[in-house]
Amino acid sequence: MNLEYFIAKRLNTAKDYKSSISAPIIKIAITAIALGIIMMIISVATGTGLQQKIRQKVSAFNGDIIISSYNNNQSDVSTEPVFINQNFYPKFKIVEGIKHVQAVANKAGIIRTETAFEGIIFKGVGNDYDWDNLKEYLIQGQIPHFKSNLNNDVLISQYLCNRLHLKLGDSFNTFFMKEGENKLPNSRRFKISGIFNSGFQEFDASYIIGDLRHIQKINKWDSNQVGSFEVFVDDFTKIQQKADEVYKQIASTLDSKSIIEKYYYIFDWLKLFDFNIIVILIVMIVVSTINMVVALLVLILERTQMIGILKSLGANNWQIRKIFLLNASYIIFRGLTFGNFIAISILLIQKFTGFIKLNPENYYVNQAPVEINLFYILVLNVSIVLICLCVLLIPSYIITKITPSRVLRYL
Repeated sequence: MNLEYFIAKRLNTAKDYKSSISAPIIKIAITAIALGIIMMIISVATGTGLQQKIRQKVSAFNGDIIISSYNNNQSDVSTEPVFINQNFYPKFKIVEGIKHVQAVANKAGIIRTETAFEGIIFKGVGNDYDWDNLKEYLIQGQIPHFKSNLNNDVLISQYLCNRLHLKLGDSFNTFFMKEGENKLPNSRRFKISGIFNSGFQEFDASYIIGDLRHIQKINKWDSNQVGSFEVFVDDFTKIQQKADEVYKQIASTLDSKSIIEKYYYIFDWLKLFDFNIIVILIVMIVVSTINMVVALLVLILERTQMIGILKSLGANNWQIRKIFLLNASYIIFRGLTFGNFIAISILLIQKFTGFIKLNPENYYVNQAPVEINLFYILVLNVSIVLICLCVLLIPSYIITKITPSRVLRYL
């Protein structure tokens, strides 16, 4: 009979230890592996999901790169106009990786109703505006159309509607201050055509979106003058590189800034998630490997006499170590199977139901977003298997110290 086959039959697999003293240790090891992969998958999915969702919201309201006059660069309000006749508009052909360019203008104002008032920023947009970035946040009504005559329809947030006691279809007065002293404010009456809720309170509490021509008239600008340009890139990971390229290609009277630079405090906060994820991964891997080391040691010590018998029959150290490592692999794969199933199930439930809520004032989102990336999940699983097996080579070295003469005398 083949010696390795005899060893395998004699030692059998981890599932035959149910009645042995090592059974509780094996169950603990499987549970530790399962909990470890659950924590790792969920931490990576929620961390990357939150980063991506917040980045998308900031980009939806500002673009990835903002081109404006130097006088406007430090403010959300457009004070100095920029001529729309630029070599990068409407297509930024000079720099590769630019997806879309749109012209906008912002102006501060005050919404006044019979019962309340709120300070806002009126964002004027035109025909080139990409509404796809905001459609997912639209909860009532429809997107206004600005292709024909001057339109008084606007999009407003659910947050402002609640504070101003407004609803879909209502009209309200907005007052815009004029340049210079002792000038009466300019009044406009707008109608709510749609209500959005991004969950990003910094924008929901400030912005309403309407026709760019209102700002051009209030500021006495020509039709070929706008406040700034919003540039969208194909690959957000290269945003800073593209921002530098854009800056080199625009006129010397203009300035450009990426949203990472403009909202540095948000993106610096998001970077902390990377550190937290790394800490969780390290802790979970350490816990899992320690439990596997303990389980393997218990298995080896429990089968010491059998190891002595196998050595006396001619089995070498590596043959026996390999069988124990195969049994450890069974424990690892069983834990990973349970853990992956539970983790992915939780993420899918959260993705489609959003049962875990977050405070938008602290996290900029209403519910915990998840990003289920199969590549990351595969990498985590492979990493756990490789790290655990490499570490388990150390305790399996004890097998080489077991001599048949010492063990068999106690039989």
